[in-house]
Amino acid sequence: MAEFPKTVEEIFDDFQRRRSGLLKALTDDLEELYQQADPEKDNLCLYGTREGTWSVELPAEEVPPELPEPCLGINFARDGMQKRDWVALVAVHSDSWLLAVAFFYAVKLDAAGRMRLFKLINQHPTLFESVSQRNKYKNTAPPASGGAGGPVVKRKKFDEGRPTESKYPSGRLLKADDVSPALKGRQAELFWPDNQLWYLVEIISVNAKTKQAKIVYASGEEEDLDLAEIVREGHMALL
Repeated sequence: MAEFPKTVEEIFDDFQRRRSGLLKALTDDLEELYQQADPEKDNLCLYGTREGTWSVELPAEEVPPELPEPCLGINFARDGMQKRDWVALVAVHSDSWLLAVAFFYAVKLDAAGRMRLFKLINQHPTLFESVSQRNKYKNTAPPASGGAGGPVVKRKKFDEGRPTESKYPSGRLLKADDVSPALKGRQAELFWPDNQLWYLVEIISVNAKTKQAKIVYASGEEEDLDLAEIVREGHMALL
């Protein structure tokens, strides 16, 4: 039996190595992972190793297992959904497994040690965030207009009859053909995957060649966007 990591630093190092292996499986080695996760085989699990590698294996035979086990049967769902959705699903379960292993090791740490370990782990984006680019927008929602944080300077008065955020878009989705200087000054709604809301924005500059744009929220906060990515993922609706 391999010696378990005991200190915060040792456990965090183990976490990083396992995470590195899993991230490689879900990105650089995705095609190989996809082939190994054959639905015709028995229940398979995706493991991240202490050496920074990954493997698709049958679950441990010993009961109870030496360590918490990853999600069982990732291969069965492979052909029943779109590839990117399957990858996201495997990433979510892999995130859960990484935390389970880390805090299995951390059982003898005190509260301060567990808190420090959690803070170190949170320095990394989750695997789900990494594969789905869920963290591509700012980590916090734009402040509500007129809220705390000092005076807000708006470049243009937004339609007061239109909500600054909503669950559903009211315009038509931005298309590749729309990306031109004519978008400057156009109001739109930008979708945030983090909270599943559409935010009212104004497009204040557009570079049609690089597909880059700058937008301003109703709060006055500005942000740069990659319009090619926005179009591809359907995350903007023109008003």
